[in-house]
Order: sequence, then structure tokens, then C-alpha cells
Amino acid sequence: MSIPLIQQYRIGKYLIRQKLSGRKRYPLVLMLEPLFQCNLACAGCGKIDYEKDILQRRMSVADALQAVDDCGAPVVSIPGGEPLIHKGLPQIVEGIVARRKFVYLCTNALLVPKHIDEYQPSPYLTFSIHLDGLQRQHDASVCQEGVFDKAVAAIRLLRERKFRVTVNCTLFAKENPDEVAEFFDFAMGLGVEAITVSPGYHYEHAPRHDVFLGRVESKRLFREIFARGRRAGRNWLFNHSALYLDFLAGNQSYQCTPWSNPTFNVFGWQRPCYLMSDEGYAPSFRSLMEDTPWERYGVGRDPRCDNCQAHCGFEGTAVDDLLRHPLKALRVALTGPRLTGPMVPELPFVYDEQRATPQTVVVPISAVGRERRARETSAASID
Repeated sequence: MSIPLIQQYRIGKYLIRQKLSGRKRYPLVLMLEPLFQCNLACAGCGKIDYEKDILQRRMSVADALQAVDDCGAPVVSIPGGEPLIHKGLPQIVEGIVARRKFVYLCTNALLVPKHIDEYQPSPYLTFSIHLDGLQRQHDASVCQEGVFDKAVAAIRLLRERKFRVTVNCTLFAKENPDEVAEFFDFAMGLGVEAITVSPGYHYEHAPRHDVFLGRVESKRLFREIFARGRRAGRNWLFNHSALYLDFLAGNQSYQCTPWSNPTFNVFGWQRPCYLMSDEGYAPSFRSLMEDTPWERYGVGRDPRCDNCQAHCGFEGTAVDDLLRHPLKALRVALTGPRLTGPMVPELPFVYDEQRATPQTVVVPISAVGRERRARETSAASID
């Protein structure tokens, strides 16, 4: 794990306060999506396939900061779409930093050179650059040549300007563990603070469905990747808890805790999580936490959740496990994930076919193909 001491201290203090207050559900990271529009059309993305008028919507600075205050999480992740398209983003980031919240600004880096002067280095601000592998793999993942080189150049520019920088990486089907290990070496060589890594979520609206990993397949892949790093004596730094990495290697049986990463976007508070967008929106953060039927979602409870192992669903579970079992967490942190032997059993499937469907607010999803959506997005202003 590679997280600065000030961030570990403030998050640890927050977690202890939640436990002492007896809160059963509390947020850890706010997923703040100020827009859906993007300047790329990635093969595994299901977040931005909306009608043109929705892609052009922008969250106001006031609404963004009010969501930060309402949620109270110590960390704010700003994904998208491509956040740097948003003209008010510098004011949003400035307001979050002023509240002493840790901001992870997730970007494909194409617009970093144009907008870098609008931001100031701070221990509370991290640029999280999307890289899904080395040049061939990443450019194939984002469906556009040349993006890898521009992202790497942006990382070097940010590091020269003394910004905190991490890399966020999503792994898909047919990954070569040797190539992933080589990519992790390369990322560390760029001087980034850490790597955020996660199996791709099987988005219903993604343009391709042959790119996603199955649950057991994913765990085997992570064991093979970690084994290569261990054999070579690599010191890969991950922006994760040790127990989440152990979970990825098949050694922990976790149910997701979607409330730990609540999502606020241009429609409001999204139910139930960052990855599922067809379940409607809550009128307030309090309603999201108190009125969402959380027991209906999760591995074995909803088919859409069964292959999910994404950090936005399970990192909060791992952190809660750390608080409950600190000695186990310390052992895993010292020795690393177990990479041989049987994996823990999967959670049982308990689907209830007769359960009532919660009331939802349906958001229209475009029926046009990815090619048309990409053309519309490219035609829209991104300044």
C-alpha cells in the first residue's frame, strides 16, 4: 500500500469515529461525476452511452460541493466521462481541497497539458491517470491509437510540476500476466505514487461483452500477476488495502458494501452503486443511505453483481474487515496475498425471483450504436 501518512491518519481517524459512533453504514469515498461526456469511446465502458442532451449536461459547482458536504466522506473520486472537459472543475477541486478532503481526479490525460495551470499541487489532490497496460494494450482498450504516449507524457509533466500522480488500471479478459507485470514495472518507473487496479465490471451498456473477466478467471489472473512480481522481487505499490489485494487473489470471501462508495452525478444520488445506473436515484444522500434496499444487491443476490470484484464495491468491505481483524490485516500486509492452495468458497446464490422491484427513476439510454455516440461526443465542445 502506498498512501501518504497524512492521508492514512485522516482516514483512520474518520473510520474510528464512525465505529465509535456505532454507524452500520458510512461512506468512505464519494464518487462525484460532474458530467458523462468523454473524448474517448472505450470498449469496456458503459458509463457514457446516453443521449446527446444528457452528455452535454454539467453539474454546477454549488451542487458538487453540496454533495461533498452532505456525504462527508474523507475521499472524493472525480470520474466521468472526462472530468477535465468540465469548465467548472478547477473551482470544484479547489472547494474540495479547501475542505481538506482528498481528491482523486480521474482522467484519460489527453487534456492535462491544456488545463494543468488551472490546478495547484497539494497533498489533498491526486491526478489518477487511466492506463490499462502498455502501448498496444492501452490503445486497444481505449479504441484509439496514440493515447498511451499522450498519457505517459502527461504523467511526466504532472510529476515535473510536483503533483501527486497515480495510475488506474482495469484488467479485462485474455490478459497476459507477463505483460501486466511488465506494465506495473513501467508504471513504477514513471514515478507514480501507486497503482489502482480492478477487474472490469460487466456493464450492460458496454459496446463489447467479450472483454470481461469471470470471477474465478479474475482471481487466477491476479495470483499469476502477483506471483511474477514476488519472484522478481518487485516492489509494486498499490492504492489499496492489503486485504483487498488478498481478496483479488481469492483468499477472502467478501460481500460488497456499495454504500461505502456512494455516487452523485448529474441526475442525483445514484442507487445502488457507481457501476449500476438503471436502479434510479435518491432525492438526498440521507435517503440513499436509509431507504435503498441494500439487501437486494450483491454477489449471489443480483445476477448483475455476480462477477463484480471492483474496488468501488469491495475496498470498503476490506477496510471494514481490517478494523474488525487488525492482526489478520497486518499478517497479509507483511507477507502479501497467498498465491497457492485452494481459494475460499464463493458466496452462495440466494436469488429471490418473487422479490418486489424497488421504485426507480428511469434514465433514457440511447439506442443508437457506439459509432454514432462517438461521433456525437466528438462533435460536442470539449473546451
